[in-house]
Amino acid sequence: MSRAFAPVRIGSWDLPQSFVMAPLTRNRAGAGNAPTELNATYYAQRAGAGLIVTEGTAPSAVGQGYLNVPGLYTDEQVEGWRLVAEKVHAAGGTIVAQLMHCGRIAHPDNKDGLESVSASAVAAPGEMVTAEGPKPHPTPRALDTHEVPGVVQEYVTAARNAVAAGLDGVEVHAANGYLLHQFLDSTVNRREDEYGGSPQARAQLAVDVVTAVSEAIGAERVGLRISPAHAFNGIGESFGEDLDDTYSALVDAITPLGIAYLSMLAHPHNDIVSHLRYRFGGPVMLNDGFGEVTSLSKVNSLLETGLCDAVVVGRPFLANPDLPVRWEQGAELNEPDQATFYGGGAEGYIDYPTLEQAS
Repeated sequence: MSRAFAPVRIGSWDLPQSFVMAPLTRNRAGAGNAPTELNATYYAQRAGAGLIVTEGTAPSAVGQGYLNVPGLYTDEQVEGWRLVAEKVHAAGGTIVAQLMHCGRIAHPDNKDGLESVSASAVAAPGEMVTAEGPKPHPTPRALDTHEVPGVVQEYVTAARNAVAAGLDGVEVHAANGYLLHQFLDSTVNRREDEYGGSPQARAQLAVDVVTAVSEAIGAERVGLRISPAHAFNGIGESFGEDLDDTYSALVDAITPLGIAYLSMLAHPHNDIVSHLRYRFGGPVMLNDGFGEVTSLSKVNSLLETGLCDAVVVGRPFLANPDLPVRWEQGAELNEPDQATFYGGGAEGYIDYPTLEQAS
């Protein structure tokens, strides 16, 4: 049997195979950035993934970045996620919300004029899509030291809201150039307080968030995603001693908590992957980056490295709600329609046929 189809225990969840569904932004939240029946149907169709990590979900209004991306900070959003949780559980799946504060990767037009905040007043390169078209990322305001605990509390509230909605847990997003990654990266974080100036200080916000969220909802419900030296959204981290020290400080601080998993977006040939894999000691999930669509053979090869317990799979799940069935049977895959990846309605979202429907 392919290693991909070996059952695996991640945290307290017994999963039917050794690959899970990645967080995939689809920009289809409803009014007030609340999930709808459409979103619930989409996730329920993919319950066979075993573990679903939702699209990035804002823990606060300030943390919103993109158009029509859901949040977990209002009653309406909680009710929307309740629809999702109920449908996914009815279909036999497990689902955790990825908590994503975008920080400087945002535009006020997408969040009712609210300013963006970050570790330091350093603008991100590139543009943000708004209802009026792409606009440059504005320079964010550096968070004052006394404000940082309030940001931690936003994550805690969102995590509690996720559990109240019936979701199985949360993944703290400290990757891909968003707020927590902005604090980790020395090229963005130019602070001289307890949240900057050394690898340990730059890791402190992520440590504080994971610790507080674990205390609030139970560490067994919490995962953490990181992407060391992943040059995305203006991240300037590079391999070397500083990177090793920063992520070692982060992992060493969270390991005693006993969280459900550590998810890494990084190429397995990078030494930091094996370094953190064994330093963490708990379940590790791995995705080797955005450059290549993850195939079944890639899943197997990543598992055979011993660097992870499960592989995080993204794009194949977009067009194949029954991806595990198709892979196990060696069936042909649906081709995703890139024109419908972001925004829109049912087309390119919930209308991809399963193998059974196509026969």
